[in-house]
Amino acid sequence: MSKVRKIIHIDMDCFYAAVEMRDDESLRNVPLAVGGTGPRSVLCTCNYQARTFGVRSAMPASKAMKLCPDLVIVSGRMSVYQQVSVQIREIFQRYTELIEPLSLDEAFLDVTHNKQFNGSATLIAQQIRRDIFNELNLTASAGVAPNKFIAKIASDENKPNGQCVVAPNDINNFVENLPLKKIPGIGPKTAQKLSSYGLTSCADIRSSSVAVLTPIVGKFAPALYQRSFGIDHRRLETDRVRKSLAIETTFAHDLSCEKECESAVEHLYEKLLTRLEKHQHRVISKQGVKLKFNDFTQTTVEQQSGNCDENTFKQLLVKALLRSQARGIRLIGLTLGFSEHNIKETKQLSLSL
Repeated sequence: MSKVRKIIHIDMDCFYAAVEMRDDESLRNVPLAVGGTGPRSVLCTCNYQARTFGVRSAMPASKAMKLCPDLVIVSGRMSVYQQVSVQIREIFQRYTELIEPLSLDEAFLDVTHNKQFNGSATLIAQQIRRDIFNELNLTASAGVAPNKFIAKIASDENKPNGQCVVAPNDINNFVENLPLKKIPGIGPKTAQKLSSYGLTSCADIRSSSVAVLTPIVGKFAPALYQRSFGIDHRRLETDRVRKSLAIETTFAHDLSCEKECESAVEHLYEKLLTRLEKHQHRVISKQGVKLKFNDFTQTTVEQQSGNCDENTFKQLLVKALLRSQARGIRLIGLTLGFSEHNIKETKQLSLSL
């Protein structure tokens, strides 16, 4: 019999906002959000005082200000957040080398074979959270479970600054009545679609089948059916490789002509080249242009490409604009897709041929 895994999911509490409150005492007792302040800006995150007013991450700043007129919005300091994230990662590494970062502020840790604290994942998670607070003056929440799926959901159960442990014998009770909207991979639209079929909880999914679920959620059906029973055999991806690079901008006013859009692409292209310098070892496999229209629908046009070419982006822009149907352009984004092979591997392959 294989050993039951011990997975910890650590999730920092309102990370960007927490760093700002830590570094600026005047922000500690006010509703706070991190993001832009323009009419088209959206919030990256907000603190818990702001959330009591209904303010949420990814919400337009204009809507947030209506919900909370006293909301303080500060610009993000990404370099600072990245530095703090490195410090958090260093704390993780004291307890395990099996770490799967999901973003700057959350990660999975596999402590199955850890001997510290007599191998107790619960005590290890508590100590990690204690280290983060004592050394960085920030709080984190944790979920402890036998797999990634349960651990991630558990970390949200007792936020902020809390911990939830789901032992193997408790999985069935924990999952059975779990709302489907809490399952990673099920967004609002998918949850609404499932609800229209009378599927709102894991118990409902258990009573269904993969065959019934496939027309509703496609390839996600087998995984969703397994999740409804708390089953998740995925291992941690400790060597996750970036698959793409993207940059986008939301305009203060809708763009209405091709010339304006082309000018925006030129500006974005220069920024994309700067970001690409950090990934010179990667092989580009495709380029893409993303447009979001003034009705919030969006479209993406892509094609295979071996380099980052400005003219290719402009050609893709023209194709994407054909889908606008006279709608204003709210956002433009440029994307690069990377090959799974790096430059050295590609060269070695060509030499061997």
